[in-house]
Amino acid sequence: MTTVAAPTDPAALRTVFANIPQTVIALCGLGDDGRPRGLAASSFTTVSLDPPIVSVAMAHTSTTWPALREIARLGVSVLAEGQDLVCRALSARGTDRFADVQWRAGTDGAVLLDDAVATMECTIIGDIPAGDHQIVLLRIETLAADPTRNPLVFHGSTFRTLAPIGA
Repeated sequence: MTTVAAPTDPAALRTVFANIPQTVIALCGLGDDGRPRGLAASSFTTVSLDPPIVSVAMAHTSTTWPALREIARLGVSVLAEGQDLVCRALSARGTDRFADVQWRAGTDGAVLLDDAVATMECTIIGDIPAGDHQIVLLRIETLAADPTRNPLVFHGSTFRTLAPIGA
């Protein structure tokens, strides 16, 4: 075990948070100009089965989130093994994030990525201020999954894949 640190120490928080495996998603939609907008996020979780709700945390410093917030329906794509370059592209600044990303248009502005483990079309139902982020609540309107694919996982500040115990 490492030395105990105050939770106000950003370096200590990053070290602890890096030890929590996270799902990697793409949150995407079509802008008014018909071009896709999107970002990668790892602060995604399921919230409720009835009604079907998920959440994602958006940093107040995000320059993409304000544009996505205005789109009627957003696409959530759970990234799969091998999509680490897609994640990096969606995290880049000052580039065409979708130049090498395969995607399709969904309903009312949602953008879904090809080869994802799961996809959901969602509408924003609320947000909650949470420190330096907003927790955005999304109601799932449509969904699909490919159980033959494994998810991309972010853990220890690197991308990883899942392996069954005993394999």
